[in-house]
Amino acid sequence: MQFKRFINIFLTLFIMAVLPLTAQMKKRVAVFTFEDKTDKSYHWWDGRQPGDGMADMLTTALVKSNKYIVMERQEMSRLLQEQQLGQSGIVTEQSAAKIGKMLGVELAVVGSVTEFGHTKKDMGIKVKGFGFGTKSQKATVGVDVRLVNSTTGEIIAAESVRKEESSSGISVDTPDGRFNNANQFDNSLVGKATRAAIDEIVCLIDEQSEAMPWEGKVIKVSGQTVFIKPGTDGGVHVGDTFVIYSAGEELIDPDTGLSLGSEEQKVGKIEITQVLDKAAKAKTTMGGGFSVGDLVRLK
Repeated sequence: MQFKRFINIFLTLFIMAVLPLTAQMKKRVAVFTFEDKTDKSYHWWDGRQPGDGMADMLTTALVKSNKYIVMERQEMSRLLQEQQLGQSGIVTEQSAAKIGKMLGVELAVVGSVTEFGHTKKDMGIKVKGFGFGTKSQKATVGVDVRLVNSTTGEIIAAESVRKEESSSGISVDTPDGRFNNANQFDNSLVGKATRAAIDEIVCLIDEQSEAMPWEGKVIKVSGQTVFIKPGTDGGVHVGDTFVIYSAGEELIDPDTGLSLGSEEQKVGKIEITQVLDKAAKAKTTMGGGFSVGDLVRLK
């Protein structure tokens, strides 16, 4: 009995020791405004087009999942303007990868809204001279979404998501594309179809992000002391140990212009001694000669 208890305690301590470096390491994600390819007859209650509204919904869903560090969309818009990218209002995989790389994210999400709206159908019947009317309504939301590896610019997943919601009866109270507030939108057919589409996109991101390695960056070096990002927001804890890699010259595909990665050299190891919200302080335990921008990875 005592031996069994000892084993249980040992397993619990072991799980607690390795959990911070596995299950709790958060990937960084940037969600860009989706291009609106609809007839633009529908809009959010505050005047936004479906592409902007759905990108905000996706951002909120990812934040609430507590699995990711999600970049502020205002900061992304500022960088797009500064770099003169997306001037046409359309964010491409290439521009998203460039901004994503500047922000230090592993995954960039881009896409386009292809369907957004609903149709109504009135049906009338007569029984022994009496007329009866019924209404049916169907909402459809379609989104083409692409997940881009910010390091290489490669599209790692592409999916067409299409959701429908319908209702019928004596009266149908779903507004025809005019919503006065968030609650009215959420309770409408098109709002429910939109939420279903967002939930499916979140599942796609969860699936793809698991296969991507976690990565941080060196942001300051002072002797044997190294500062990295992220901090607690990325799941970094005091006592965690990481390997530092120095990135060499970037390899560019001459045919596509996409990054194929770069030659990397392992230059040392660090151990976290202090953690802030968005950064962490570490001591060098092996090697040295670290530089700002070096890559931080799990052992």
